[in-house]
Amino acid sequence: MPTLSKRTENFTDSVIRRMTRISNQYGAVNLSQGFPDFEPPRELLDRLAQVANEDFHQYSVTWGAQNFREALAEKQSRLMGRKIDPNAEMVVTCGSTEAMMAAMMTVTNPGDKVIVFSPFYENYGADTILSGAEPIYVPLYPPEFHFNADELEAAFQQKPKALILCNPSNPSGKVFTYDELKIIADFAEKYDTFVITDEVYEHIVYEPYKHTYFASLPGMWKRTISCSSLSKTYSITGWRLGYIIAPDYIIDVAKKVHDFLTVGAAAPLQEAAVTGLRFGEDYYRELREKYTEKRNLFLKGLDDIGIAHTIPQGAYYILLDISEFGYRSDLEFCEVLARDVGVGAVPGSSFFREDVNHLIRLHFAKKNETLYEALNRLEHIRRKIKRK
Repeated sequence: MPTLSKRTENFTDSVIRRMTRISNQYGAVNLSQGFPDFEPPRELLDRLAQVANEDFHQYSVTWGAQNFREALAEKQSRLMGRKIDPNAEMVVTCGSTEAMMAAMMTVTNPGDKVIVFSPFYENYGADTILSGAEPIYVPLYPPEFHFNADELEAAFQQKPKALILCNPSNPSGKVFTYDELKIIADFAEKYDTFVITDEVYEHIVYEPYKHTYFASLPGMWKRTISCSSLSKTYSITGWRLGYIIAPDYIIDVAKKVHDFLTVGAAAPLQEAAVTGLRFGEDYYRELREKYTEKRNLFLKGLDDIGIAHTIPQGAYYILLDISEFGYRSDLEFCEVLARDVGVGAVPGSSFFREDVNHLIRLHFAKKNETLYEALNRLEHIRRKIKRK
């Protein structure tokens, strides 16, 4: 038989999704894969029920239904500080996962290099490799996850085609400051590099931190490919509605890539989601308040148990330090945690290029009662997991 593609030789299946399967196997509270266990806004569900009996069951326009794009352009124009053309500067994708892959394939050629901050969402390395490019990893240093400007410039000096910027960041919860973004922007200009942003947690940011859209920085619109989705903002991760916003010359190519990757996002779901895109500012304020409450609840619970952890500035992830248990494999620890304690987590090594085996990732996008149950189980972690 002929050999299979070599592209995937150096990465596994998604560790995050694997931990969901392990959580389900042991009946653990699943704090591994980042999706909520509470309902989307009632207005979206009511509209979805109506759409089921309307004429939205065939293909929409390949790059997104017209009313969806118009509503999204109106929302993002207000947030990003510039008028976005829904017909020329946007393409709707099957989630931000496809948006990131389409963006990567739009700007890179085989053999190009791409800067990736570490820790990183696990798809970024895989996206780079599947595009035939080579990742250059630049470390972010805890607890604030700052980068070293000299190390970053050394990466830029390797003439990368693009840099991937996740802001707010998964898994660290970092929100990049304006000054940090300006450093990245200056290097992108100096070394003529694209910046591909993943801003899916744009509305989940905690005081006093502020999210700045990279494309809104002076001179950066022309070289920024902004990727995001509706998944986290409206608690509809299963709807798989994402998008790319960029200058028209970039979108012209992204439309072609998207067309042959997936043809188009689900037409009924686009129609229903228009309702959410037209929400007023009150919705986003209440969303921040909801997640601030959950963050404070979960942090206090972990503090009461006495487990060292990061403090997220945005998104809804926490990294726990499991050094005290002496496990050499964080994957093994997570499997034991799911089996013996009943809480699902993700090994930190799946997010770091560096040799990191003492961190695990949990998320708190759950009902308060779910978080209390997880904390009640974690209270017994030292009794149920013995030190090695």
